[in-house]
Amino acid sequence: MAGSYGSTLRYKNVERIKSIGKHTLLGASGEVSDFQEILRYLDELIIYDNMWDDGNSLGPKEVHNYLTRVMYNRRNKFDPLFNSLVVGGVKNGQKYLGMVGMIGTHYEDNHVATGFGNHLARPLMRAEWHEDMSFEEAVKLLEKCLLVLLYRDRSAINKFQIAKITEEGVTISEPYALKTFWGFLAFQNPTKGAEGSW
Repeated sequence: MAGSYGSTLRYKNVERIKSIGKHTLLGASGEVSDFQEILRYLDELIIYDNMWDDGNSLGPKEVHNYLTRVMYNRRNKFDPLFNSLVVGGVKNGQKYLGMVGMIGTHYEDNHVATGFGNHLARPLMRAEWHEDMSFEEAVKLLEKCLLVLLYRDRSAINKFQIAKITEEGVTISEPYALKTFWGFLAFQNPTKGAEGSW
């Protein structure tokens, strides 16, 4: 939810989850201005798709493939879009979840993450995710991952949104904060026991 100006957390209410068409959700980390550019590309794509008026619409897999090509194309022009994107959705009963990196790298899986989350959150998801999770269990697991990331990233803020997409439609929660505890001894005196002087 943060939007930085350099290393300053300037904007603390930037929504980074958007609905794309009828069947797809898009989440982004990275540059806000580049995310806005990607949303403009997707608006044009959805309008063009709707102009055919053939009763068909783009699903999450098509949006994911399109974004993979866009990111790779911009990388080849040495003008990359500095974002990592998560694409999810449901179309015709088929669930889809994929990730696209800044240079067009991409994958599909049952759980995905961007940035620091690839290193710290995915191992937690691998250990605790299972196919028949309820929505509440999935939210608890996400919140656990977000807490781990929050405690380890100086530029993160404690404000999140959770999105859910089903055949019936899209739900994006209002921003909310997690309960945190900063009273750990290691937080109070981080240099205790360190060798040498500063």
